[in-house]
Amino acid sequence: MGDGLYAYLQPDGGWGWSNSGLIVDGESTLLVDTLYDLKLTEQMLGEMRLAVPAAARIDTLLNTHANGDHCYGNSLVQGARIVASERTAAEMPELPPAAMAALVKQAPEMGALGAFFLSCFGAFDFEGIELALPDETFSGELTLRVGSREVRLIEVGPAHTRGDTLALLERERVLFSGDILFNEAHPIAWAGPVSNWIAACERILAMDIEVIVPGHGPLAEKGAVRELKAYFEYLYEQARARHAEGMSALQAARSMSLDRWADWSESERLVVNIASIYAELSGASAPLNPLEAFQWMAELAAG
Repeated sequence: MGDGLYAYLQPDGGWGWSNSGLIVDGESTLLVDTLYDLKLTEQMLGEMRLAVPAAARIDTLLNTHANGDHCYGNSLVQGARIVASERTAAEMPELPPAAMAALVKQAPEMGALGAFFLSCFGAFDFEGIELALPDETFSGELTLRVGSREVRLIEVGPAHTRGDTLALLERERVLFSGDILFNEAHPIAWAGPVSNWIAACERILAMDIEVIVPGHGPLAEKGAVRELKAYFEYLYEQARARHAEGMSALQAARSMSLDRWADWSESERLVVNIASIYAELSGASAPLNPLEAFQWMAELAAG
């Protein structure tokens, strides 16, 4: 992106294919997120070192949230201080790499659910990963310095996960959004509430920024955030009506027209977003069960 700011984008931005970023000023460096497994993270770090000699040593690693595709490679960033929100740090150990490795092994015996799970995660190698957890946490906001640059960390979760964090460079007018923005793909509200995600979109739209590095998908501008906000507002309206009619989240997803967003990938995530809205409407406090959510998505993907 120029001026010591770099985005590492993985096509096609689908399940597990996340983005990362690098901020450099002189010899000072900050890495925004690692990738889903050690091989991918090592490849990324190698490419960064070739492009930017200062990347041979990463001073600070920011994990924008707790999903493994943004933190499972942490152990390869040796010597860096790892920073995350308090809620992200608490959530990260809940689904360790060993659990993902076990699920991938069991998937062939899990029928349609297992086949769907493998279609999402079968390309990644979760064996032998020791998750390196944050050693510095914050709540609300924190400003980090990278040489003369200021990187403003803004906690906007719970939304996608419990502790979602934005990394804003105000002077450079660049935002690293983590998974608050899935560009050209359906988002997924693992934590919710969706109303918080809408509020996060509004907060981004109020920023004076030119470039957004999303958690998944190509580089974006604020128009992508406007579209995401419109998606969630439409979904909220449609889900509220179906909730009042007594439809299940899966029934609601099957009945809903999304022609405006028909070209977005991972449309099976719609059912999880509806379930999150249902939980918000009913005042439920228990988090979504991930395996149950994957069962719904497998059924929706199957037609």
